[in-house]
Amino acid sequence: MTTQILVVDDDVELLGSLAAFLGREGMAVSVLHEVRSLGDQIERNPPDLIVLDQIMQGVNGLAALTKLRAAGNTVPVILASGPDDMDRIVGLEMGADDCIGKPFNPRELLARMRAVLRRQTQAAPGTAREEHAVIGFGPFTLDLQLRTLIMENNRLTLSAGEFALLKVFVSNPMRTLTRERLLELLHGPEDDHTDRGIDVQVWRLRRILESNPSSPRFIQTVRSHGYVFVPDGAQQSTRH
Repeated sequence: MTTQILVVDDDVELLGSLAAFLGREGMAVSVLHEVRSLGDQIERNPPDLIVLDQIMQGVNGLAALTKLRAAGNTVPVILASGPDDMDRIVGLEMGADDCIGKPFNPRELLARMRAVLRRQTQAAPGTAREEHAVIGFGPFTLDLQLRTLIMENNRLTLSAGEFALLKVFVSNPMRTLTRERLLELLHGPEDDHTDRGIDVQVWRLRRILESNPSSPRFIQTVRSHGYVFVPDGAQQSTRH
């Protein structure tokens, strides 16, 4: 089960090195260079944890965190703040789960991330995060926290890549996603995977979900555009 991390920072060099480091630690990392699209990114591909820089050009991380919490979003956030203790105190008061001063040692950040994720896992039952972690479609039930797919009480095996792709689709129902957009949501904007690669991943996922993969109900092709996830499996004449 791969932990999904979103790192938001306008330091491109730091983003690259941090994404590479966390990737070597077995985490799936998405990055944002600016904070304005944070809400859209979370809606499209909900992360398990966000590393958020406090000081960025335009809207700063602290304002974004405040907006996030005001909207009722409880995704864990580690705020990368300035060296002043007061910055960290303000960050915690605004809803950060932890704060770390910049510059930081990546291994210290990793330790803090794991501690925050452990606390999240041990949260009491009935939280909003748990209540919205299970998505049903057709005969399937997808548990985003346990990363399991159930069909008629049978657990189906998903690879990490298949789960990640299915998570993207169920998070964007009835929304046409181009191949380029799917690759960005899966691997980040700087990824060098090919369109052909996403077609292969879709084909593999269809073999799991579809009774007839050559005539898919749930992951349908939109001609000349990409793919669309149809939760009720209704066929459309412009799709196949």
